[in-house]
Amino acid sequence: MLMTNRIRRTLIWLLATMMAIPAFSDKGEKAKFPGGKTYLYRVSLCNKKGTPYSLLRPWEFLSAKSLERRNKQGLPLDSTDLPQTPAYIETIGNMKGVEVVSKSKWNNTVLVLVHDNSLVKPIEALPFVLDTKKVFESPDSITPPLRYRVSETLESKAQDDEYGAAALNIDLVKGKALHNMGFKGRGMTIAVLDGGFMNVDRIPAMKEANIIGIKDFVAFKATDFYEEHDHGTRVLSTMAINQPGIFVGTAPEADYWLLRAEDTSTETLAEEDYWAAAAEFADSVGADIISSSLGYQDFDDNKMDHGYSELDGAHALISRTASRLASKGIVHVNSAGNEGMGTWKKINFPADAHNILAVGAVNEKRKNAVFSSVGPSDDGRVKPDIMALGSGTAVINGRGNISNDMGTSFAAPIISGMVACLWQSARNKTAMEVMDAIRRSADNYSTPNNVFGYGVPDFSVAYKIIKQKRQ
Repeated sequence: MLMTNRIRRTLIWLLATMMAIPAFSDKGEKAKFPGGKTYLYRVSLCNKKGTPYSLLRPWEFLSAKSLERRNKQGLPLDSTDLPQTPAYIETIGNMKGVEVVSKSKWNNTVLVLVHDNSLVKPIEALPFVLDTKKVFESPDSITPPLRYRVSETLESKAQDDEYGAAALNIDLVKGKALHNMGFKGRGMTIAVLDGGFMNVDRIPAMKEANIIGIKDFVAFKATDFYEEHDHGTRVLSTMAINQPGIFVGTAPEADYWLLRAEDTSTETLAEEDYWAAAAEFADSVGADIISSSLGYQDFDDNKMDHGYSELDGAHALISRTASRLASKGIVHVNSAGNEGMGTWKKINFPADAHNILAVGAVNEKRKNAVFSSVGPSDDGRVKPDIMALGSGTAVINGRGNISNDMGTSFAAPIISGMVACLWQSARNKTAMEVMDAIRRSADNYSTPNNVFGYGVPDFSVAYKIIKQKRQ
């Protein structure tokens, strides 16, 4: 779930109430769901017997960069890294009326598309199938994306600060110290998992961003990757923009993979399958950091909703996947969620995952934003982990304009960019060591709580901490 639909409406309604301005309204026209009535089922497989792949030949399914990342951190490969048995996938995909649209080797699941629910019965009868679960049913209609017109110039008020409108984004976490030492993310790869990156290909300020690849993991592929929602555009801008005096992000020299893992037209469990596939892809191509401002809890079909007891990092498929990332050598940064004013109030999935940085939102005075989701996890872990600017965050939107936005969606990438800079300064450290240094640098580390977690990190302190650890 992006900060859209009811969450975004709630925030905009609150702002409208406080500022006495007209509230949010939709203008998009509805269209029939393409392809007729459609269902997606998550098929869990029993094993990986008969796979031709071997852990002795990992270069056949992982890039050299991925293997190098693991080797540096002394992380062994295991059975989850093996691709699924091709014969199983082919058998399912060759069944009449069945299309395989996604796979997760870590969870040993396959996502299949059918237009008739009865076609699932033969799949369930296969000897290598453990179970099936419906995770998507098409709505009658959706609101198609509509590209914004892009401003040809990036307008900004005169700024004394080199970072321009984005100065407070980085100042709050004391990130300039790393930049001043030359650590701006060079050589680090950040995979951004989001629902859309509208106009990233057209916005002038994005031209210098180091985008090394794009990929769409949604079953219903975008006709134009850069036409979808601009949430990912705003997220990316907090890290990747490099326009001195106007807008400078927290990791302007890092490399970026843009991965579409959210269908903004619906809210279903299938999006967890998309996310898992995208995360595994990020691992396979050698990403160092995953920045995800997505989270789930309630869905269009309330029978799919998650419950509080599942907030343990192990129940939801998306959280189980996220909990594996550190063991693969990846630092995962995820937004905590914007449910603080709603009935749910707590962190979303996968912010409950183990060994990640779940990021809540504060304002410029370091006070918690009222919408920021709270912890702890169901098994008692401190959540959120840390906080960053998420109320009044400077972003560049899909029209190519600078604006202030609200949401943990924008606090998380500020941290993701700073993770890249910190890790660049200490490439011999593990993902776990990097995250530990960041938590220890935070202003609430000695007395963590369910609202602020360990608090707002100080990356100048995190640098000292990580340099003091064993070399």
